[in-house]
Amino acid sequence: MALYPSDKTETAYNGKDRNAATPGLTPQTELWNGRLAMIGFIAYLLWDLNGYSVVRDVFHF
Repeated sequence: MALYPSDKTETAYNGKDRNAATPGLTPQTELWNGRLAMIGFIAYLLWDLNGYSVVRDVFHF
């Protein structure tokens, strides 16, 4: 079995592993930024569903 990454799509961005933690403005950091933003959005939705809504408290909905 080949070492990770073995698929061409894993290194399609800039010839490096797309899950690598590289500093700077690289495609890898953009992927991690998007992933963390999705986690934060889901966490806020779960928080809101439990009745702790910041938006409703601020705007008095």
